[in-house]
Amino acid sequence: MDQRHGYTTQTKARKAALDILYQAELRGASVNETFAEQRSYLGSPTRELTTRIVLGVAEHGAEIDRRIAAAAPPAWPLERMPAIDRNLARIAIFEIDHSDVPPGAVIAEAIRLAADLSTDESAAFLNGLLAKALADKPTTN
Repeated sequence: MDQRHGYTTQTKARKAALDILYQAELRGASVNETFAEQRSYLGSPTRELTTRIVLGVAEHGAEIDRRIAAAAPPAWPLERMPAIDRNLARIAIFEIDHSDVPPGAVIAEAIRLAADLSTDESAAFLNGLLAKALADKPTTN
């Protein structure tokens, strides 16, 4: 565990994925391009999960953004959300849809990162948004 923040390896991987997604958005660069530039800086314990998240969000971005937009309050379209919140939501929805991590754990992790890294209201906002996105998740048979 990272002693400074109490971050597990998984949390550090999600934080690294957030950093890459956030940087790509701020620069107006593609996620894949930014990831290629940053990959060599990833530590070996976090590299696999960070890679899976970043490339998964890039691959499923349009679907993920549709889910976020559908779950968000009408007054908070994607472009109005703080960039950190928007990208934490993308990571969480990707993991809810495409990993074996329990959804409750994914949401708790997004809330924790939001509390550490974003606005005072971000944790509560993401909790509500992700709970709605989970409730509205299409079921697969």
